[in-house]
Amino acid sequence: MSQAPRTIDVARIIDQRGLGPFHYRLIVLSWLITVFDGFDMMMISFTAPYMRDELGLSKPMLGNVFSSGLFGMMVGGFVLAYIGDRYGRRLTITLAAMAFGLLTAATAMAHSYEALLLLRFLDGCAIGGMLPLAWALNIEYVPVRLRATVVTVIMMGYSLGTAMAGPVTVWLAPGFGWRAVFLCGGLATLVIAAGLLAWLPESVRFLVARGGNAPLLAATLNRLDPALEARMQDRFVLGDEAQAPRHFTLPQLFEGDLRWITPLLWLGYIASTLAVYFKANWGPIVYEDLHFPRATAAYVSSFSGLLGAVLGLALMRYTDRKGALAVAFFPALAAPALLLIGLAPVGRDTFLILSVLSTSLVGGAHFGILSIAGIYYATAIRANGAGWATSIAKIGGIAGPLIGGWVLSSGLPIVKSFAILAICPIVLALCALGIAVTVRRRGDGARAPLPVPAS
Repeated sequence: MSQAPRTIDVARIIDQRGLGPFHYRLIVLSWLITVFDGFDMMMISFTAPYMRDELGLSKPMLGNVFSSGLFGMMVGGFVLAYIGDRYGRRLTITLAAMAFGLLTAATAMAHSYEALLLLRFLDGCAIGGMLPLAWALNIEYVPVRLRATVVTVIMMGYSLGTAMAGPVTVWLAPGFGWRAVFLCGGLATLVIAAGLLAWLPESVRFLVARGGNAPLLAATLNRLDPALEARMQDRFVLGDEAQAPRHFTLPQLFEGDLRWITPLLWLGYIASTLAVYFKANWGPIVYEDLHFPRATAAYVSSFSGLLGAVLGLALMRYTDRKGALAVAFFPALAAPALLLIGLAPVGRDTFLILSVLSTSLVGGAHFGILSIAGIYYATAIRANGAGWATSIAKIGGIAGPLIGGWVLSSGLPIVKSFAILAICPIVLALCALGIAVTVRRRGDGARAPLPVPAS
């Protein structure tokens, strides 16, 4: 005799389980693609000196090349977030990975300034939607208490990729040219994209929120928890979220307390992204202009990025418990360190130590803000919430290289750029404190998603 259909609370099943083989496979896949996401996005900074020499690019032209990729990321973040919330995380992530692998390899064929601008823009469009969707997919499979930590572990892959860009460029570019770096990155990305196509699961929370494909939903839940024995006849619900509208509209990001959280998140994310891309895109050239060897410039920039990732990971256990309040810690330390470098005379060794420390704190602070970018939004709008935040943040990413190009061409002492950079962590710290106050006022925890109105 067949059993009667059950009502299964998918949210409770996910939140009551620890991490198992299913989660680890998902995290590893997401980690791998973000490695090459970071490598792809940052290799332009390390190959820039070689491009400048071969193609005769000026500093403002390089700034435009940097910013075109970030502008593409902004556009791609909007578009792919919408597609991800409409048609699913798995399909969108896989197609984006394939696209940016092909476009990265194609960048090796660029022989003019105009071709670089176009290819970096298109590549950025594919990359721009990747990270928010990867965050959303993993957030929707792990317990609330581990969300910030898992997002940061995945972003460690991004930082490893950005850190690899320097050494790989030093290894390949002198002997084979800068084009070999892009070809290597593109082909490796396509290999990982094939793995995503084979093994990446769809979000069960997304499937419940969309109310479709019951066979896939039951099968995926049984992979997650074989003892559950879910069947397609069962009724699946999300007990921690209200019934949401099927189609996203922008005002949903500003309902209730989100009217404060979303603008503060956007502003803090803009400031943090400006700082990260300012130092990442121009870091190698700044060190070179301060008369450090090219290899030293690449290794120092890579090391600061990797140390920033380690600091970000160390912060996450506090972020999971304290929420946005913990995010304010690193920027509060970074600002005075940057001001010291920019305004006080220091020796070369002291400068290197302080610059690595301060820019690592900037990187660690960035991990903090991105780790909370999606946790306050319900499943039905999570990809859009994180995607809009990430895309709006690219305003800072676009501005960072342009401001850097202006500062470095203005005749100001180069070290003054560090003092200018200090403005960004100050803004981020204030925004994180504002989010913390808003969430604390709710009195229901630092990590729970806010409800989406039913109409």
